[in-house]
Amino acid sequence: MIRVCTVIDLPPGEAVRILARVPIAVFNADGELYAIDDTCSHQDASLADGWLEGCWVECPLHASSFDLRTGLPNGLPAKRPVRTYPVVVVDDVVYVNTEAQQDVA
Repeated sequence: MIRVCTVIDLPPGEAVRILARVPIAVFNADGELYAIDDTCSHQDASLADGWLEGCWVECPLHASSFDLRTGLPNGLPAKRPVRTYPVVVVDDVVYVNTEAQQDVA
């Protein structure tokens, strides 16, 4: 597991990018924490720099949105999903389990 930050350092509506084997974006969507691949599946853009609305993040380059719960895109130009990762909070510290990634078909 990778330590991300403390819960207080990731307020609702915010995201943080962490360096791992593959960069990961961690989001606080109205108090729920989600982690997905940080790079848009359409083009090389950081999803942590995108716009968060509910459980969706919009890519800052071409406006494709991804569901933080499933990694699935909701429209073009992105066609492929991004991976999601389990998020765990222990003693007010946020961790991402990079070994248990959930690939979406």
